[in-house]
Amino acid sequence: MTTLSSEILATLEQQAIELPSWAFGNSGTRFKVFTTPGTPRDPFEKISDAAQVHKHTGLAPSVALHIPWDMVDDFGALRRHAEDMGVQLGTVNSNAFQDDDYKFGSLTHNDERIRRKAIDHHLACIDVMDQTGSRDLKIWLADGTNYPGQGDMRARQDRLHDSLQTIYARLGEDQRLVLEYKFFEPAFYHTDVPDWGTSYVQVSALGDKAMVCLDTGHHAPGTNIEFIVMQLLRLGKLGSFDFNSRFYADDDLIVGAADPFQLFRILTEVVRGGGLNSPGVAFMLDQCHNIEKKIPGQIRSVLNVQEMTARALLLDREALARAQAENDVLAANAIYMDAFQTDVRPALAEWRASRGLAADPMAAYAACGYQERIEADRIGGVQAGWGA
Repeated sequence: MTTLSSEILATLEQQAIELPSWAFGNSGTRFKVFTTPGTPRDPFEKISDAAQVHKHTGLAPSVALHIPWDMVDDFGALRRHAEDMGVQLGTVNSNAFQDDDYKFGSLTHNDERIRRKAIDHHLACIDVMDQTGSRDLKIWLADGTNYPGQGDMRARQDRLHDSLQTIYARLGEDQRLVLEYKFFEPAFYHTDVPDWGTSYVQVSALGDKAMVCLDTGHHAPGTNIEFIVMQLLRLGKLGSFDFNSRFYADDDLIVGAADPFQLFRILTEVVRGGGLNSPGVAFMLDQCHNIEKKIPGQIRSVLNVQEMTARALLLDREALARAQAENDVLAANAIYMDAFQTDVRPALAEWRASRGLAADPMAAYAACGYQERIEADRIGGVQAGWGA
């Protein structure tokens, strides 16, 4: 069995992966939002479900919120509930894409009234952050156009900058703005924040408290995502990840499901660039469990990230550096592949057990009875979530 050094285990012990509250609610495809037994009926129950993932893995100590999906009358009470469950409230995600006013844009709209409405929504999100103790405001925009000539692309960038400046000015001293990008959808001719370069340009113009969020499903096919990770770490502007997996577009499937080697490659650059366990780089999930049960889906997801992190930490970087310096192409690749192909699961199971965690978190959750209880107790849950 592969042995993980005490140094690697100490590094893994610090790993934290934030869960998305919406992963526990009903979700689906563009054709149907599916209902599932035990769906949370309110944000409090979402937090309770998320806490099960941390209980069984020790990997997920915080939960991201989405506003208005997770609006409550008393965020102080929600924060206390999270703490009672052994987790914290994390990133606050805004929503400027599910209102009729945003049909032609939100922060980039040519109508000042609608832009102001979108700005005010983000200011309200910061008010929520003040109550929850959250550090990051994450912004993803559906803004863009479907047809050539529909909008003035340059003017939309100018309006985006002005809107973001207003939001940025409201941030507290220890708060950050994190701008996510996506290369297409729902706008198909052009998207206002389509790539890491556009996000980087916009946040760089704001200041040190503005960062880029990289969603692993938000790239064109064939994109070298690990190169982007390297570059943003090199530039000091990688604020957070949204980990998921894709086959065709933004599928939001379990991270590592489609291409575990890609996840390994990304994490090797995270380690190389000093992003692992860095307070400035948040590891997060952004997934929707449409046909599988939600809590086990999140457990599997954080375990996949942990496993590939362990493999990345096993990479013999000194040997790799020598092979690279000698331009020994095959040796360098072999060293890289040796780390990826190492089965670390038995070592991780043994280590979890030594820490008082379940050696097999998936089996432990299945046996604990929580899923059966929530399916019996929760009637009429519709919380989510996309399509809510």
